Amino acid sequence: MAEIVRMPKLSDTMTEGVVSAWHKKVGDKVKSGEVLAEIETDKATMEFESFTDGVLLHIGVEKGKAAAVDSVLAVLGKEGEDITALLASAGASAPKAEAKAEMPVKEEKGVREVRAPAAPIPAASVPPSRPSPSVPPSPTNGRVKASPLAKHLAEEKGIDIGRVRGTGPEGRVTKSDIENYNGGGGSYSSPQVESFTEVEVSQMRKTIAKRLAESKFTAPHFYLTIEIDMERAMSVREAINKQIAPDKISFNDLVIKGVAVALKQNPKVNSSWLGDRIRYNQHVHIGVAVAVEDGLLVPVVRFADGKSLRAIGAEVRDMAKKAKEKKLQPADWEGNTFTISNLGMFGIEEFTAIINPPDACILAIGGIMEKPVVKNGAIVPGHTMKVTLSCDHRVVDGATGAAFLNTFKQLLEEPALLLGVGAI
Repeated sequence: MAEIVRMPKLSDTMTEGVVSAWHKKVGDKVKSGEVLAEIETDKATMEFESFTDGVLLHIGVEKGKAAAVDSVLAVLGKEGEDITALLASAGASAPKAEAKAEMPVKEEKGVREVRAPAAPIPAASVPPSRPSPSVPPSPTNGRVKASPLAKHLAEEKGIDIGRVRGTGPEGRVTKSDIENYNGGGGSYSSPQVESFTEVEVSQMRKTIAKRLAESKFTAPHFYLTIEIDMERAMSVREAINKQIAPDKISFNDLVIKGVAVALKQNPKVNSSWLGDRIRYNQHVHIGVAVAVEDGLLVPVVRFADGKSLRAIGAEVRDMAKKAKEKKLQPADWEGNTFTISNLGMFGIEEFTAIINPPDACILAIGGIMEKPVVKNGAIVPGHTMKVTLSCDHRVVDGATGAAFLNTFKQLLEEPALLLGVGAI
């Protein structure tokens, strides 16, 4: 008996998926455990395996098309089996015979490019300041209407003003008409052609738009910014990297470790709004925003407060690589209790980030900037870093957020506080 294969829910935020590839075609035999298709979710592209043996009788979602979770993805059954009634009961269309009509012009998946036609542009679309190349304008009653400046400019340039089409009121020739005129039979320089490219919205971008719009307009955000003296952190990092060479730790690794320790000391920031209750997390799972081609992924460093700087660095690098290759699994991006977004490496000095649900806060990390600072009453060269905490005011109050930021500042300005047993 034929069975319907439905679009699976492959992530906690997935509402629809795009079939990026079919590994079987209608009529092929399929064994249980064989890869049937590749499905692009809002997080990654994942292989979808068949759960039964049979013949692929129907494909419900064409390659490159999106479908909602639980919609009909395919039908597996016995060769030649009639599945019309089964599809009708599932609310799907029966398979259609192959169309013999001429196929439309092929369009690349996800990209539609619209350009001005190569054929002559219709008169209605020709910019009014450009005359027809071969037909000179006719003067009205033997007279040419033109501004004095246009007449003077035409005489200066040796242009027969009678051959210039005017774009002013009642066909009056203006200065710009003379300047745009190329002469020689009334031709003008070729008009520039407008063009643009439209790209279909990816599943990842759809989810980013939906989740962050909900966060921004549902959670009442407020923002706290603090500036951190990074001189000691820079010296300590340099010393550690000499000690552990060829391994290296980054400033981002120090930030993650500092945030994790600060959260343990300020647990009310490590929290979530759940509607009728607030959850205060004792464990520290830090989401680290990673930019990929289609948008942003947030893999999670679990129990970050108990991990060494080298372990954090290796884990973040590995997950960033997987994210760019779309190889992250649901376990890699679920369960964050706090998120860090770092744009310092792009030269951004300061910014605000939108809270990543279900977290109550997100920390935006700016770049380390060289600037004059005041120390012991004197202005000296220094390096500082600005960080901004976005808070959900339903959960975190200003004083709570400020206490967290001051703890974090203290940890980075005195990195020895981070370097306990096993911290490197």
